Amino acid sequence: MVLGAGAAGLTTALCLAEAGTPVRLIADRPPERTTSAVAGALWGPYIAEDVRVLSWGLHSLGEFRALSEDARSGVRLARGLEAAASYQPPPDWVRGMDGFAHVPRVLLPAGFVSGWRYTAPIIDMPVYLRYLVGRLAALGVRVELVPALGSLDAVAELGDVVVNCAGLGARELVPDPSLCPVQGQLVVVENPGVDEFFSDYPGCDQPTYVLPQDDRVVLGGSVRTGVESTDPDPTICAEIRARCAAIVPELATARIVEHRVGLRPVRPTVRLERVVHRGATIVHNYGHGGSGITVSWGCAAVVLDLLG
Repeated sequence: MVLGAGAAGLTTALCLAEAGTPVRLIADRPPERTTSAVAGALWGPYIAEDVRVLSWGLHSLGEFRALSEDARSGVRLARGLEAAASYQPPPDWVRGMDGFAHVPRVLLPAGFVSGWRYTAPIIDMPVYLRYLVGRLAALGVRVELVPALGSLDAVAELGDVVVNCAGLGARELVPDPSLCPVQGQLVVVENPGVDEFFSDYPGCDQPTYVLPQDDRVVLGGSVRTGVESTDPDPTICAEIRARCAAIVPELATARIVEHRVGLRPVRPTVRLERVVHRGATIVHNYGHGGSGITVSWGCAAVVLDLLG
């Protein structure tokens, strides 16, 4: 049994099913209504302090590179620029990315003093989630919608083995008061011809990133700890567009297609462990912060190991 239909739940269920394990996948909301559905999503460690995130992310990187060869997946490899407003050496993981190269200051956008280019996966999340659902369906696994479960006792009654991929929902379900929502807002606009991504570095509460996805561009972003609303804030929207237009001027007048707001499930460390509760084996796989997509395949592989 896998609980949750976001990236963690779908990926974990798929890995288990492809390994020959009978899988039942249940969730209180469909994939298109999960936090994963409103993610950017550029592969890379983000809003996650756990030192294990990088190794899990590198495992996922190999999977996403392979998925980029399938046009149906919503995954593609894109070249782009990461830049910092103060001198910053590139993180070690960036140096190992395809096409890594330092960029001279004179070639950086105004206000940035150090930067580098590399190639990384960009994932069109609505397309990608449908792709995972399709692969699961081909194996006879479908998402079963059920009312939200109220406790870990109720989870234990679902079966002998349950993988908890409930995301922020684990705060009440487990319960786990260490989980904290960190709101993020994105603006999606028509693509005026952008084909490379941009991301500032390091992370801050007003990050700037431009993620082209075919005929649309995802603009970000925001980091608001403890904010639980999923309603778009017009002021934040305007600030995001202004910051992104400073990088790509054509974005200033691009037609807005949609607003996205999600709650990142942040925890001091990712909870990825096997426990026994009321006689049931429960594997917790939640608390991935802003790196849920980045670590999804790596964490699913650990779940398989934990279940033997």
